[in-house]
Amino acid sequence: MATAHPQNVHADDTRLEKDFPGHGVNGNAMKGSTTGVDDDSGDTLKRMRTAGSVNISSELFEKLYLSPENRVKGELRKTFGNPTPIALVGFLLSLTPLSCDLMRWRGAGGNGAASTGVFFFFGGVLMILGATGEWIIGNTFPFVVFGTFGAFWLTFGATLVPSFNAYGAYVTDPEVAAASMGNPGNPAGLQVPGFNASFAFFLVFMGVICFIFMICSLRTNVAFFIIFLTLVCGFGCLAGAFFNLALAYENPTNLAAATRASRCIVAGGAFTFVTSLAGWWIFLAIMLASLDFPIQIPVGDLSTMIKGASDKKKVSEA
Repeated sequence: MATAHPQNVHADDTRLEKDFPGHGVNGNAMKGSTTGVDDDSGDTLKRMRTAGSVNISSELFEKLYLSPENRVKGELRKTFGNPTPIALVGFLLSLTPLSCDLMRWRGAGGNGAASTGVFFFFGGVLMILGATGEWIIGNTFPFVVFGTFGAFWLTFGATLVPSFNAYGAYVTDPEVAAASMGNPGNPAGLQVPGFNASFAFFLVFMGVICFIFMICSLRTNVAFFIIFLTLVCGFGCLAGAFFNLALAYENPTNLAAATRASRCIVAGGAFTFVTSLAGWWIFLAIMLASLDFPIQIPVGDLSTMIKGASDKKKVSEA
């Protein structure tokens, strides 16, 4: 908790600080001397900088920023708010409904077409904003993760928008193309083997990058690791679904491929639903920690269990 006597807060270059609201008016540091004697300008500035600041542990830093504690030049983390939660909001409000669609709960379906706007304005916009914030304050890993998934949601949403002609471009039969009266996004393209096989490769390599993220997340926490582990499985299932759809559309009598595709879509939705649950847990943990809430929930910190290369080097040189 922030102390009412800023002179008792000592600066320590080896620790990082996170600002919480102080006890002054409007959350700012109290101006003037607490003893009734005017402070000089240097003491006043120092009071304004240190009031409401608390040192945070490596475990709390990792929970707030989803990255091992690192040192960056300046005090940007005390100047800007934590961008991690807003990026998680965009991710969760895009993935959770999509997972329910893929599992066909309550008659849902359409591979998330009803949530196209959500993919753009929650998944795309909020995650890109969060990635930009992480870049500003020097958190490389969450910056790359949020930027990647912000672009993913924009890509996925664009694929569902007819004017982008992602699937209509695969309609080469003039008679079938004439049915759309020259407008892009002919829905017949969704049943073309080439479109389904091509989109499957995009999902394959999303799984590859999530596998890399999963390895890197071993330096963060258990919940974040679960997110990437289940995403690898989810993207694998969805890629398999589209490959099988390509086979089914190529040969309409191949009922086995159609059945496998349907099962893979449901399985992919189940895996991504588990991803969402882990994401909601991290989001709650970050919000509670950001408000210094009296109840905190663990995320399974791994940053101190799996030592970094620099820490091992210090030990070997000691």
